[in-house]
Amino acid sequence: MSRRPRDAKAERRLRWIVPLGALLIRALAATWRVRLVNGDYPERLRAERKPVVFALWHGHLLPLLMRHRYENVSILISEHRDGEIIARIAERIGYRTVRGSTTRGGERALLGLARVLQEGGDIAVTPDGPRGPAREFAPGALVAAQRGGGTILPIAASANRAWRLRSWDRFLIPKPFARVTVAYATPTPVEAPSARAAAALAPRFQALLDEAVALADA
Repeated sequence: MSRRPRDAKAERRLRWIVPLGALLIRALAATWRVRLVNGDYPERLRAERKPVVFALWHGHLLPLLMRHRYENVSILISEHRDGEIIARIAERIGYRTVRGSTTRGGERALLGLARVLQEGGDIAVTPDGPRGPAREFAPGALVAAQRGGGTILPIAASANRAWRLRSWDRFLIPKPFARVTVAYATPTPVEAPSARAAAALAPRFQALLDEAVALADA
């Protein structure tokens, strides 16, 4: 069956948007001066062979995308149209992707994330994405960690000079030559006997992610 004209047009757009977007992100990030807070946490977990679930707010996605490239990390990306662009750019930058969200393709996405963890890979999830509410910890990351044996590692970013988009998540774009701080809060396993019990832990892990934000802002 031939591709519909609208699909073909969208694909042609992606062919130039994705490489251009990846190039611009790389060029911008190359100018940042990055400071780490608790930067040894990921290496500690990996040395102990504990799969990592990086949990970050959606608004911090851009600066944090540049932190763990080419480290066998799979990112959960939504299946809507904007998600397709983000997914392809993330793959070009050095990540794997799992498609879906808590609202679209949810169970399939959770199974995919759990499978990555069971195979020894790491994952990254935005618990308030893809549409918000901003900085409210949806339980998907916890369920995936409970099923796959992962440890939640909250991660946040800040910048001394940045643009903030007028989007629901106040998306953070550090300006050229900004000082960017990347902070990790305490790694915490999801100790729960079931997916439902794991989901009930969301307030605790929201507090941990807010702690990471405070460390980055300090």
